Formats: sequence, structure tokens, C-alpha cells
Amino acid sequence: MLWACVLLPQLALDGVLRRRPPSDEPLVLVSGPAQARVVHAANPPARAAGLYRGQRLAAAQALLSQFAMVEHDPDDEARWHRLLAAWAYRYSAEVGLFAHAVVLEVSRSLNLFGPWPRFESLLRDDLKELGFRHRVALAPTPHAAYVLAGVHDGMAVMSPDILRQALSPIAIAHARLPPEAAQALPSMGVRTLGQLMALPRASLQRRFGGELVAQLDRLSGDEPTPMESYRPPDTFEQRMEWTHEIEHVEALVFPLRRLTGDLAAYLAGRDGGVQRFELALEHRSGPPTVVTVGMLTAGRDATLLFDCARGRLERLALTQPVVAMQLLARELPPFVPAGRDLFDMRPTHAVPLEQLRERLRARLGEASIQHLRRTVDPRPERAQTCAPGVSSARTITLPRPTWLLDAPHPWRGPPPEILAGPERIETGWWDGGDLRRDYYVVRTAQGQCAWMYCAPGEQGAWMLHGWFA
Repeated sequence: MLWACVLLPQLALDGVLRRRPPSDEPLVLVSGPAQARVVHAANPPARAAGLYRGQRLAAAQALLSQFAMVEHDPDDEARWHRLLAAWAYRYSAEVGLFAHAVVLEVSRSLNLFGPWPRFESLLRDDLKELGFRHRVALAPTPHAAYVLAGVHDGMAVMSPDILRQALSPIAIAHARLPPEAAQALPSMGVRTLGQLMALPRASLQRRFGGELVAQLDRLSGDEPTPMESYRPPDTFEQRMEWTHEIEHVEALVFPLRRLTGDLAAYLAGRDGGVQRFELALEHRSGPPTVVTVGMLTAGRDATLLFDCARGRLERLALTQPVVAMQLLARELPPFVPAGRDLFDMRPTHAVPLEQLRERLRARLGEASIQHLRRTVDPRPERAQTCAPGVSSARTITLPRPTWLLDAPHPWRGPPPEILAGPERIETGWWDGGDLRRDYYVVRTAQGQCAWMYCAPGEQGAWMLHGWFA
């Protein structure tokens, strides 16, 4: 087996930063009791000014007078952790959670996504798009991958035979051992994993208990790592809150893009789609404003979800400032990807039909997209009617023109060339609108394909009724 570890060293901070537009403003997360506040994490501008994790907040304020502060929320951090686990489920059916890390078994996934360098590139591109800093490592055991990711970003150990070599030089402080052993071993002269693994296991067990020995066995693969396999939930719920009030819909575009991007990543991991979801705009007082986003078919493309939701928001007039936004998707139907031509001749920047259709519905209203539906009346003028939505009817096999004229009119040009026909339509006797016609598919002298008819036995008196594309 091969396990990839995605280590997330700044998970809590990245969760906060991705809610905000890019900025050079110093920002820190703070935690701890009211009388002993400390810096939990600091962004690069704050670290450049001398602020660091574990620093007393009073000392940080003395060093830097102006910086933004956000309360560290462990529950919020756990939500981001689970989101990334759902994203990883896209690449593997075996996903586990470690502290500030996600591990996934990839030996079988390499057949689908390509060799490890390409697979690693896919993981990093996704994480960059989602806005999370990361370190990635590969090893035959999940715990070894977890340890290697902390000391060697990008390291890949494919074989158990060389795993011991890769682990030996790692310092005890970075080996993720039980705290008591990690603190005592360096004072005993054991400073690397190689030195530790060379010691007798019985002596280690008497001195430190069974947990240290079990940890070493998990590193080498002699003992399986106890890990609960992650499964994505059946609903998606994500919330973004900010410290200031948003009074204009345009300012909601950035958090909306993040939320729909998270939904798309979750759906890709679950291999599902969404056809309906809700946006709840929360205010300081009163109930939230709920915006329902519905699509004609299930989708999961991030751009499509964003365009649909943005179109709904742009038609909304805010009655109160917004302080938070929540996206909730309860109905997650199966997703069937649209078929693609092997040789797609569309321009590079062409908008897919599904995305254009949903964008028009979002901006112009629910009835802006309609389809032609067949009726039981065989008369061409009454055989079709318009209805909103997407047609699920089977394709008509009889030749029918793309453009049916409102009323037939006599053909004035040279006699056309008959390509197909006749098709006799004789009906309408029940309401006084009876007709008796022979329809033909013809080609005109200019090369146009048309639908014409004449009275039975009178081919000279052509009546034009439609044009084929």
C-alpha cells in the first residue's frame, strides 16, 4: 500500500484568510483565557513584523500597534478539516484524519490519475485553488507519510525496504512520538529515529509503556495504524462569517465564490451533483434572507454553481446589512457528466450550453428558458408548444424543420428538388380545421433545404412551410 499525507500546517489561519480578499494587512488568530491571550497563528505580514505563535498578545501589541485580530474557533477549524477530507475522497476511497493532516491510500488510484508526480501535482493544484497551504509526502504507511510530510515536503518513499533509511535521520522532536517519550529520549542521548529503532523493544516497553513501541511498529508497517475511515456526509453545509457588515450585494461575490467552490470540491469527492441549494444571508437582527438556487439538471462545476448563485443574488435588494452567509445543500442527486466530442471544434472561450442556460435562467427568470414539447395534434401548426425547463422527450424521428413559418406561403422560385417524401398529413376534421397535404423535404435552386407541401396529386403548387438548419 502507498499512503499520501497532506499536512495542513496553517489550517486555522488559512480558513480565516480564504474568507477575505487578498491583503497585506497583518492579521493574527488569538486564543487563550481573557487574562492571558496569546497569538495562535500569524499571517506573513504579521510574522515579518516579529509576531509569532505562542507570543503574549500584550507583547505583540507592543511590537506592532495596528493589526487585525480574529478569535481562533476550534469548531471552525474542524469544519475546514472535514471539508478537505471530503475533497480527498475524490482521489481515494480510504481517507483518514490526523491532527492537521489528511491521509489517503493511493496505490490503486495511481492507475486512474497517473504516476505519483502527476498525482501529486493534481493534489497541489486543488489545494492551491481551495486556498490551503500544505506539505505532501508519500510512504508505505500512513503514519510514516505523516512524519515525512512534517520534515520533507514532496518526499516520496515507494518501497518498505528504503522506508527505514528515510526515517532514520529524523529528529525525535519531529517524529510525532508520545509526548513523554519525545521529551525524555533526547536527554538519554537518543536524538534520531534511527537510534531509537535500534534499541531493544522490550526495554523501551518497560521504560515508556506499549504506546511508544506501537508507534514505532506503525511507522514501519509492522502494526496497522488505528484510523477511522472517513465518509462524506449526505448533506453539505458551510458558513462564512466576517467582522464587518456588507451592505451591497456586489461585496458578497467573493465569499460566494469561496462557498460554491467548496461545494464543488465536496461534490467532486462524493462523485455527486446538486440541483438545488440555499443561501442564507444572516443579519444582526431578524431572520436570515434565504435565496434558493435551483438548476434544471444536477451539476457540480464550480463556475456553473457560482454563476447560478450570483445571478440570483444580483436580483436581490438587501433590506439589512449581511454579517454571514451560509450555503446549505440537502438534496444531492447522482451526477451524470455530459458527453463530449472527441474532436471538440468549439472556440476555446466558448461557454458550455449548460452554463449558458443556467446563467440566463438566473439573470432573466425561471421562464426564460423554454423547450418545444410535442402535442397530440398532428397538424404542424399545432404539433408543438413551448414549456419552461428542459425537454426529456425522445427526439422526433420524422423530418421536421428547425424553423417553422407562422403561416405557409406559396413558393415563387424554380421547382425544387425532392429529397424525401411524400408524408401525408390528413387530419383536423373534428374542429373544422381539416387539412389534407403531402409534405416533402426539398432542396431549392440556391441549395437550401426546405419543408414544402402540396395538395395530393398537385406537385406544381408548392407551399413553403419551414426551413431546415
